[in-house]
Amino acid sequence: MEGIKDKIAIIGMGCSKFGELWDKGEEDLLVEAVYEAYEDAGVEPKEIQAAWLGNVRTALRGSALAIPLKLEYIPISRVENQCCSGTDAFRNACYAVAAGVYDLVLVVGFEKLKDAGPERLRGRYVYPDLMPQVPIGLPAQEFALKATRYFYDYRLSYEEGKRMLSRIAVKNHHNGTMSPKAHFKKEITIEQAMNAPMIAYPLGIFDACGVSDGAAAAILSRSDIAKRFRDDYILVKGIGVCSGAKQVPLRADEDLIHFEENVRAGRIAYEEAGITDPLKEIDLAEVHDCFTITEAITYEDLGFCPRGKAKEYVEEGVFDLDGELAVNTDGGLKCFGHPLGASGLRMIYEIYKQMQYKAGPRQRKNPTIGLTHNLGGTTGAYTVSVAIFGQRD
Repeated sequence: MEGIKDKIAIIGMGCSKFGELWDKGEEDLLVEAVYEAYEDAGVEPKEIQAAWLGNVRTALRGSALAIPLKLEYIPISRVENQCCSGTDAFRNACYAVAAGVYDLVLVVGFEKLKDAGPERLRGRYVYPDLMPQVPIGLPAQEFALKATRYFYDYRLSYEEGKRMLSRIAVKNHHNGTMSPKAHFKKEITIEQAMNAPMIAYPLGIFDACGVSDGAAAAILSRSDIAKRFRDDYILVKGIGVCSGAKQVPLRADEDLIHFEENVRAGRIAYEEAGITDPLKEIDLAEVHDCFTITEAITYEDLGFCPRGKAKEYVEEGVFDLDGELAVNTDGGLKCFGHPLGASGLRMIYEIYKQMQYKAGPRQRKNPTIGLTHNLGGTTGAYTVSVAIFGQRD
């Protein structure tokens, strides 16, 4: 099966400020992100041939993008796939360009959560098909169960496990201080993270990401014509997406300390990109740290470290900004919050800037391969997107 490796180029990207943006509406965020992407790519709005919108809770149709951007009479598709909405919109746009249908397209992800009203923050709004089986308000509780099970299976005391999670939070907050567009830009200490108020044992406030507003955008073209727009474009190397069918909880061998969807989506992306040793071949990754335990388990699911060894790798600084494989170099969801449709494209924005050596004080040395990862849903019915990017040869 022929994939899309090296067929798609990102020629421009933009990202709004993330945060509690009470003075801005959805349209303001869209315009901020998209017009930065236009300027970055050196293209005019009239050159865009099609667009994709990733959004979970607010936009009902493509006109949510067309109206504020004045994109008259072009096809616009809205993609909703839980927390993967932004990267799935990106995936759909990639396939359309790779198929030769379009030469220049726009992808946008956004979400306005802070002033959206309580109905849009309730689980039943997002997962109505799962509600007969899933109680409202479960995310923190569900991931807390994974943390306690992880501690138990790998024989970690509360202190040992909590310190591992706290180190992840400290790392991401440190990186976030160097990200001008992040919501939270403040250093924290191990002691602060370990002693923070508990939200669902053993997860405290600093183990969870925030609720934010934000938008991000990308402009894509075929790689064989990308040099018309710029020399330092970035190539898409592979994309893997998969969704669970809620069968995992019914199996006797379910262990609660891995996400099967992570494993399978990663396998698809690695095969397409030709990655055989993720730790050695990937320079930086943006992973879905909705909770610190999610980041720790993702290290293992994606082959960044062996099963049960996240603690040792975290303590050795393998995933620090100057480590062997830097994870969440911009601070991740921990510092940007999680405006659902925007997060995946915000992650790609960070990889894109790193690959162009434009990441400022958080810049990695000589990055060649980057990865983004999103996870959303509930046990046994997660959707995961893994995308791999690289510099042109």
